[in-house]
Formats: sequence, C-alpha cells, structure tokens
Amino acid sequence: MINHIKKEWFSNIRGDILAGIVVSLALIPEVTGFSIIAGVSPMVGLYASFCTAMIIAFVGGRPGMISAAAGAMALVLVGLVKDHGIQYMLAATFLTGIIQFILGLLKVGRLVKFIPHAVMIGFVNALAILIFTSQFASFSGESWIMYAMVAGGLMIIYLFPKITKSVPSALVAIIVITIVSIWLGSPVKTIGDMGKVSSMLPHFLIPDIPFNFETLLIILPYSISLAIVGLVETLLTAQLIDEETNTESQKNRECVGQGIGNMFNGLFGGIAGCAMIGQSVINLKSGGRGRLSTFVAGAFLFLLMMVLRDIVVQVPLAALVAVMFVVALSTFDWTSLKRLHKFPKTDVVVMVVTVIVVVITHNLAFGVITGIILSAIFFAAKISKIKISKTIDEEKRTLFYKVEGQLFFASVTDFVASFDFNPEGIKGIVIDFTRAHIWDESGVAGVDKIVEKYKENHIDVKIRGLNHSSEQLLDKASAIN
Repeated sequence: MINHIKKEWFSNIRGDILAGIVVSLALIPEVTGFSIIAGVSPMVGLYASFCTAMIIAFVGGRPGMISAAAGAMALVLVGLVKDHGIQYMLAATFLTGIIQFILGLLKVGRLVKFIPHAVMIGFVNALAILIFTSQFASFSGESWIMYAMVAGGLMIIYLFPKITKSVPSALVAIIVITIVSIWLGSPVKTIGDMGKVSSMLPHFLIPDIPFNFETLLIILPYSISLAIVGLVETLLTAQLIDEETNTESQKNRECVGQGIGNMFNGLFGGIAGCAMIGQSVINLKSGGRGRLSTFVAGAFLFLLMMVLRDIVVQVPLAALVAVMFVVALSTFDWTSLKRLHKFPKTDVVVMVVTVIVVVITHNLAFGVITGIILSAIFFAAKISKIKISKTIDEEKRTLFYKVEGQLFFASVTDFVASFDFNPEGIKGIVIDFTRAHIWDESGVAGVDKIVEKYKENHIDVKIRGLNHSSEQLLDKASAIN
C-alpha cells in the first residue's frame, strides 16, 4: 500500500510540480472563459477548478489527469443559469455529483468501450463548434478595438511558441493584451465587468432554493445531462492518457471521484466540472504523471487567485475570446475532415448526426446518445445480412439448407422468408447452422416457426451444426419439444 502511494504521488516530484504549475497558469484564461459562457462569475469557475483538481488528486482513478470547470459542462448549464439563476445551478451541480457517484458504484466506467469512435469524433467536433460560436455574443456593441485585440491575441498565441514553449502562449496573450488595454485605457469589457472576482475563500453553503418536487423537475434534466457529459469526457480523456502512458486507470473509481468533486462544488459555490482533455494533455507533455501534478495544478491556481486578484479583474474580454477561439480550433479534429472520404458511409453519418444534434440542442449528451443509438442501428443492419443456400438430394427426397450469418431480431424476417414451405416431392428438411449463430429469443422463435410450418405440411425437419451456446439457447427457449 505504501509503495503504491509513493509510486502515484512521489515517483516524479520535480516533473509533477513543474507540470502542475504550467497547467494552473493555462487554466485561468480557459476557466474564466468557460464561466462567462455559462453566464456566471469567473470566481464560480475558478472555485470549482482548484476545488475539483485537489479533490480528484486524492479520490480520482487516473493519476496525472486534470479535472476542472470544463467547457462541455458550462455549455449544458447556460439555459439553467439564464432561466433560474446561480442557486439552481449549484443545486444541479450537487445532484450531478450524486448521480456520478452512484454510476461509479454501478461500474459504469466499463461502458466506455461501447462508445464508437465515430461518436467520439462527433462529440469533440461538436464541442469545438459550440465553443467557437458562443464567442460571437462578446462582439455585440463593441468597437473595432475589440476586433483588433482579438486579432492581436491570436497572433501571440500562435507565434509565441516559436520563441519558447516553456510558458503557455495563452497566458502570454492574456498578459500582453491586458497591459495594452490598461495602457491605452481602452473601453472594451473586462472580467471585472462580467462579474465580481474576489479573494474570498470558498465557504460551505446550501443552495437557496425551494426543496420540493418542482425544483427537482427543473434541475434533474440538467443534472442527468451534466453527469453523462462529464463522465463521457472524463472517461475519454482517461482512455487517451492510458494509451499515451501505456498504463491502466481505474475508470469506475474515476467516476466516483468526479461525483465527489461535483458534490463539493455544489456546496462550495462552484460550477460542475470534469476532466479536461486539453489541460490533461498539457500536463502530460509537461512531464506530469502522478497525482501530485493534479494537486499542484489546483493548489497553485488557488494561490494565483489570492495574490493576483486585482490584476485578473482588469483582463479584457477580447483576450479571453482569442483564447477560446484557439481552444475551439485546437479541439476540433481536423484530420477527421481529411479522412472523411476513407470512412465507411455509416460512420460519416454517425459523426455528422452527432454534431448536428449537439449544435441544434446545445446538449452534448443528446448528441452522444443519438450517435450511439444510430451506430447500434447501423451495426445491427450490417450484421443482419444472413445468407441461406439450398441443395436437393433427389434420391433421398431431402432438401438441405445451409445458413451463414447471425440470427437475431433484425435478421429473423429474412431468415424465415428464405425457406420454401411447400417443396414439391420433398419428405425431409435439413438445416445446417455450422456457419451461423443464434443470439436471442427472436432467433429461436424464427427456428420454431420454420419447424412448425414444415410439420404442418408433414415434412420432417432436422437441425444440425449448432454451436454450444446456440444449442443451449434453443433447448431453453424453444417452444417445440
């Protein structure tokens, strides 16, 4: 146990500390931008970020993964905050944590393997589109100065890495654009204009809402969406880091940990959070591998907010818009467009439909669920193609049917339709299942139907070549003795 703790916490102390500091610096502009997207004070997102990161460092299942206030969660909460206010958002965040905690105990983490890659790509691309388009509202009523600052921020973000990559270029852009804005006395909106940013410590609070069934009906749909979106993004991020580091993570524990983190967020004034793909990759590339890197990211972010609050409130919104544009552009899977013509048509449809549903509904969970259902339908249609060939032994007056494929609810109709139930001069039927498999009760019912029809015509039926599981299923579920 002690060796396990040392390995996860102290096997890479220098690398984890430095990576955690880099991540905390990079978190500020993104978390602030996500908070503004959700329509809440930047402090709400910042509280959630350092709270979530420090908690997940202890209870999460994937060492080295960064969890904070994420764009995917912020987008889900936009409607709730706008229509009902921040107290309902806090209640929804707490309920999200409960749902995720329960799902973790139910071992939902293992279900990540059932999310098709096409849905994953659609999910990521839809998220990028929503983040990008949500920035347009920031330009409303602004002068050319806003556009110039956004352009300047974009140039810094893309060009500064050519000088050095030791400092996040997004942070450099924030600093430079802020200095220019203060020096020129520009009229563009700042973070301080978007909501109060204070150096107060987060404190325990119970959401000020009516505790009744009507309130539950309001927050439950949002909480379910948040729970699903948060776990999907978290599990996909964990899987990505698993592959990059050639290690295995405890995904069910991670689900429980995310639940605990969001319950704390709801009770300490924070927005719902989840794993962040971009920040986790930054941590990984910066040398972070253990739980210490995640803890340092949260702790150092907290320190920055306590010490640099007066500067943070003067950051112009234009700088954040530039950062969010870059986040959106880097999140989008551009290679998927280049390889689109190589994908199966069904995968292309799944990707496009996932994106369309998310963009129309502004709900990432709806898009993912739709994509999974559509993938399942296409898969069922693909494997439902069953091939049946027949030969006749005229001497024995026997008709032989050879079945190839998967027999289940989607293929039963074609299966039954392939048989001739009134063959002239035939006394016996042999159905060979050597290259087939019966999967469900529908398949058993289809076999029963064929046997019954032939018996009605006084034709004997023999079934052969069943594999062990198909034979067991037929013995248990068949209505024919």
